Amino acid sequence: MSGGHVLALSGGVGGAKLAAGLAAVLPPERLTIAVNTGDDFEHLGLTVCPDIDSVVYALAGLNDTVRGWGVADETWQMMGMLRRLGGEDWFNLGDRDLAMHLQRSAGLRGGETLSQVTARLAAALGIGAAVVPMSDDAVRTQVLTEAGWLDFQRYFVGEQCRPVVRGFRFQGAEQARMAPGLAAALARVDLAAVVVCPSNPYLSVDPLLAVPGVRAALLALDCPRIAVSPLIGGQAVKGPLAKLIGEIAPGGEGNALIANHYGTLLTHLVIDRRDDADAEALRGRGLSVTVTATLMRESADRERLAREVLAAIGME
Repeated sequence: MSGGHVLALSGGVGGAKLAAGLAAVLPPERLTIAVNTGDDFEHLGLTVCPDIDSVVYALAGLNDTVRGWGVADETWQMMGMLRRLGGEDWFNLGDRDLAMHLQRSAGLRGGETLSQVTARLAAALGIGAAVVPMSDDAVRTQVLTEAGWLDFQRYFVGEQCRPVVRGFRFQGAEQARMAPGLAAALARVDLAAVVVCPSNPYLSVDPLLAVPGVRAALLALDCPRIAVSPLIGGQAVKGPLAKLIGEIAPGGEGNALIANHYGTLLTHLVIDRRDDADAEALRGRGLSVTVTATLMRESADRERLAREVLAAIGME
C-alpha cells in the first residue's frame, strides 16, 4: 500500500471494525487511530473507556463479534458476585474485560496520562499502530432528554436509549487539549489522508471534533478527508443512531443527512450499494462518492473495505 500516513477518527464498535481493517492493510508506522473518549466514565472506582477498548480489542483480535462489544469468550463471575453483594450492576463488566480497566485505572492513579496508558496496554496486546485518545483531559458526553441531562452511559446502557433526545453537550471539551498523538498526526508533513470511520456522527465523532483545534486543523489540511457512512439502505446498522436521527433530525434523508452533518469537513464519502440512489445528489454538492459494500461481518470484509477506502483517495 503506497502513500503517506493515515489518520483515522473512530468511535466504538462500527468504527473499530474499519480501524482494524486499516491496521491490517497498512504498515503500523503509517497509521494513527484517534478515538472518542466522550463515552468514558468512572464506574466502581475504575476508569472505563468503551470506545478505546473496542478499538484495542478489535485490533488485537479479541473482540466479541457476536455480542458486538467486549471480549470474546467472556465470563461474568464478578458481576454475579457483585449482584449478590448489592452492588451497582447496571453496567456489565466481564471478567477478562475487567483486567483492562484495572490496569488503566492503576496507571492513571500512578501518574500516567491516558495516552501513555493506552499506548502501553495496546503494545502489551501486540498492536503496532498508534491508538490515541482524542484528549488526555476529561470530556464527557451528556444527553439532553425530556427528563433533563443524562450522562451518556446512563442514557445508553442504564436507560437503554429509551428517553427522547433533544440535544447533546460535551462537558469539559472547551478546556480540553488535543492528546499529543492526535496533535502530532495532524501536524505530520506526510499526512496523506484522514478517514472518518463509520461511527455515530453525533455521539462518537462530534465529541472528537469538539476538542479545541481539531476541526480547524482538519479543515486546513491539504489532503483527502474521507468518511464511510454509518448508514446502509438509509438505516443505521446498530446502536442508537436510527432513533437519534428521528428525534434530532426529523425529515433528514439517508446519506444527505450525513453529508449535511459533516459539511465541508469531508471531501469524499463512501456509501453502501443499497444507497446508490444517493450518489448523484451527493456528487452534485461537490463530494466525491464511492459506492461499495460497507457492511463488515468478518475480517475479510474489514480489510476489503479498508483497501477500497484508500484506493478511492489514490492510496493504492
